[in-house]
Amino acid sequence: MSTSIACIIYDESKKKILIALRNPTGDMGNRWEFPGGKVDAGENDCDAIVREMSEEFGVKATVGQKIVSSSFFHKEKECFLHAYMVKLEHDGLSVPYTLTEHQSYKWVEPHVIPSLSFVDSDMKIYPDVIKYLEAL
Repeated sequence: MSTSIACIIYDESKKKILIALRNPTGDMGNRWEFPGGKVDAGENDCDAIVREMSEEFGVKATVGQKIVSSSFFHKEKECFLHAYMVKLEHDGLSVPYTLTEHQSYKWVEPHVIPSLSFVDSDMKIYPDVIKYLEAL
């Protein structure tokens, strides 16, 4: 069993969410996703979020409320995904994020996500994320 986290980074004033395009290699290469990653052994979700955002975007993260949890199968193995509201120290526009696992990122209106080549596990939680954001 593995556990991953999805960071829902939402700019409430602009009504946009941060998404990232994975590097071309790997199972989900060249697909969009909510930033995040795997929870390492001995870590809790919050520690994983802070570590992942530092490693993959070079930015400090503050973890907010848990939005949703889901399970899915990857290579015949059950995996768990937990989505959290996350704030970053800046928006990555005037000072670009330092990417290590992604080739690019952008801020989009949440309703455009289904039209993109988005990873399946994130699309599974997408309806709950939308409901949460609409209630803000």
